[in-house]
Amino acid sequence: MPMFLFLHGYPSFWYKWKKGSTSAQAELVKLAPRIKHMDAYINSGVQHKEVGKKTITPVRLTAAGFIAIAFLTFGTFPNPVSSDVLLASTAHAESKLDALIDPKLKAWLDRLRQGAMPEGIAKTNGRIEATQIDVSAKYAGRLASVNVNEGDEVTAGQEIARISSPETEAQLRGAQAQELTAKQTLAEAEALIAERKSDLEFANNDVERGKPLVEKGYMTKQVFDQRVTKAEVAEAALHAAEAQDEAAQSQIKNAQAEIERIEAILVDLTLVSPRSGRVQYLIHRAGEVVDAGTRILTILDLNDVYMTIYLPAAQAGKLAIGDEARMILDPFPQYVVPATVSFVATDAQFTPKSVETAEEREKLIFRVKLQVDPKVLGKYHTEVKTGVRGMGFVRTDTAVSWPEDLAVKLP
Repeated sequence: MPMFLFLHGYPSFWYKWKKGSTSAQAELVKLAPRIKHMDAYINSGVQHKEVGKKTITPVRLTAAGFIAIAFLTFGTFPNPVSSDVLLASTAHAESKLDALIDPKLKAWLDRLRQGAMPEGIAKTNGRIEATQIDVSAKYAGRLASVNVNEGDEVTAGQEIARISSPETEAQLRGAQAQELTAKQTLAEAEALIAERKSDLEFANNDVERGKPLVEKGYMTKQVFDQRVTKAEVAEAALHAAEAQDEAAQSQIKNAQAEIERIEAILVDLTLVSPRSGRVQYLIHRAGEVVDAGTRILTILDLNDVYMTIYLPAAQAGKLAIGDEARMILDPFPQYVVPATVSFVATDAQFTPKSVETAEEREKLIFRVKLQVDPKVLGKYHTEVKTGVRGMGFVRTDTAVSWPEDLAVKLP
């Protein structure tokens, strides 16, 4: 494209120049400072190497190239005119040059500037992702209410849905009734224990009173043995009452455990958000009957946002967890987002079909996660959109400084 413009426009300019056209000379004088500035801007770029081992031949646009582009845009120069008209023509020419640079040339220049990176810095395509949490029903039932919609922001612990289960509620009432019955049994056992203790005490006293009477012959041996037997029966009755007391206490504990179990089920029937984030998918609505394990909705954890990229072994092997990284997203190319390397796969994989690598000949690559700075997420989490594509940049040599184009730039 640039060479074509040069060859197409330069002869026209040369012809007017050789003819001594004052308009051509005046236009050149007026445009010279701007052309010189643009020439210096383009030539100031450092000749970088592309990711991997490919190299891009350095691109150098001379002032003549810009003159050719400008002349092609403006057409032939007008005939000699007054100085006022000449100044107006020059201003018009400069505005047309700006208009040309913005939609076409600027994009082309940006591609050239960003097409090569300094040695020690690698780049590749990536996609923004976030940790997804599925909120599922632990028990079967009917969705009584769903309190959120897709796209809503939720906080950890917020109620998002509730499942109605009349059967479980009936079981709870039954367990509570069993607890009351067990407590009544316990009260009866405790009263019986008191009665048996009193009987035993009376029987033991009767035996003690009978001993001297038997020794002096005032009481027969048979009557005394009956008193001893009665005391032993009272003691056995006391042990039985104590066993009933223990059984009643066990029944109470079992009933309470059953109540706690059913109450736990009822708690799980109220679905709460496990983390703060955004509702990504709402799968079931109020009124639907769901089974145990059915996914109700999916939440994105906006505190765990990252870009997944793929790098060849020569580059991925030089990365370390915690290394600095940068992101430039397609919807916001004017911003540079800070990130860190949070994961480097230990096993290589074949290049995914949807991923473009710097060198197509490389078949095995490593998955790398670039974690977005939590501070940035805390401030701009409402702007996070998963699935957004962009470019990820990492340093394979930590001694290399980030170029000015990759300096952190946020809104």
